[in-house]
Amino acid sequence: MPKLMTVSEVAGYLRVTKKTIYRLLVRGKIPATKVGNQWRFAKDSIDRWLQRNSVVAKANILVVDDEEVVRLLFKTTLEELGHQVTGAASALRGLELIKRRDFDLVFLDLKMPGMDGAELFRQIKTIKPKLPVTIITGYPDSELMARALTYGPFGIMNKPFGESDIVSAVNSFLKVISA
Repeated sequence: MPKLMTVSEVAGYLRVTKKTIYRLLVRGKIPATKVGNQWRFAKDSIDRWLQRNSVVAKANILVVDDEEVVRLLFKTTLEELGHQVTGAASALRGLELIKRRDFDLVFLDLKMPGMDGAELFRQIKTIKPKLPVTIITGYPDSELMARALTYGPFGIMNKPFGESDIVSAVNSFLKVISA
């Protein structure tokens, strides 16, 4: 018997909101079965659906992290999929790039020397309020994270993470904007 997931579980699995799942259901865009009055999703069907509907759109992505290995992981992982990735080793460099260029998505380290990620996030929201930001951090319960939350909504990627987490985060973002 296949593993069936609830709306909440599939939303967590796809890293989107339940509202997005309901919107996909209404449009008939996601494979689901109604059991009684509840929607259920077979995990293997969702996996096949993700493969069939892999994102065609390519994104221009900025990665701001003081660790070169993290920037390189994003770059090699995402450029293999056709995305354009720009790295910035500091918040100040990231801010310069955001002012000069258009990005579809920003991955931003929370804890960096000099200007921290929370302050950079605040400035991004001032300059380009609609620019989606995902904060990457090893400190999800820190004061910095609490401060960042006051500046608006964002995605979160907890360290450590791997290639599949990066691809999933980008694909989830691109699927949400195209849905």
